Amino acid sequence: MSMLIYEGKSKKVYDLGNKELLLEFKDEVTAFDGKYKDIVREKGSLSARLSATLFEVLEKAGVNTHYICFKKDRFLKVRKYKAIPLEIIVRNYAYGSFLKRMPLVKPLKKFIKPIVEFHFKNDELHDPLLLDQDINEAGLLDYDELIRVKEIALRVNEVLSEFWNKHNLRLVDLKIEVGKDPNTNDIVVIDDLSGDSMRVLTDKGEHLDKEVYRRTRNIDLLIKGYRRLAEIAGYPTRICSS
Repeated sequence: MSMLIYEGKSKKVYDLGNKELLLEFKDEVTAFDGKYKDIVREKGSLSARLSATLFEVLEKAGVNTHYICFKKDRFLKVRKYKAIPLEIIVRNYAYGSFLKRMPLVKPLKKFIKPIVEFHFKNDELHDPLLLDQDINEAGLLDYDELIRVKEIALRVNEVLSEFWNKHNLRLVDLKIEVGKDPNTNDIVVIDDLSGDSMRVLTDKGEHLDKEVYRRTRNIDLLIKGYRRLAEIAGYPTRICSS
């Protein structure tokens, strides 16, 4: 029997017991720390499907994740890990908040190498940027774990950049979250991999991600982009039997 243990802006989380969780993706979109909010039909199912497919892509490439299987139209069954309250952003091109703090760089300039950023996951504080030592001093990750998380983030970025490039799409940046097994200290990718957590551009410079909503608040354009991402990525193969 499942029990609701958490509800966020885009997902509900249910405890299934046996160290497993069920993620339900909501038909809801928010922006600017919840300042804007709308109901978007089909968003939940598209985000769940894309997340499942991309988790499978990562696992085939040797990246460990919490993903178990895709269930129905908007659910993922995942393993339970201790979530670390960090958002890890990998930037391939100059965009978004990077330009606010470094206006000397031209928009969409490709970086010499990807930039890895850590942000404290806290809406009230607007997810502030953290230094490596901030993370160490707060006890969120030790030095070796921090190096490992950076390696994981860069590998995720490499795999997904190659995946989208094959379809003539450009991965501008992405956000991942990680969790840790309290017994083994293994670190894996958790949460979701959808249009909510990455910026993807077509060869014409069109966004297929949440940036559409941030700029226009047009939910029809938003869902059009999410549909296209899901169609390009295809369907997951690991379907839950129950």
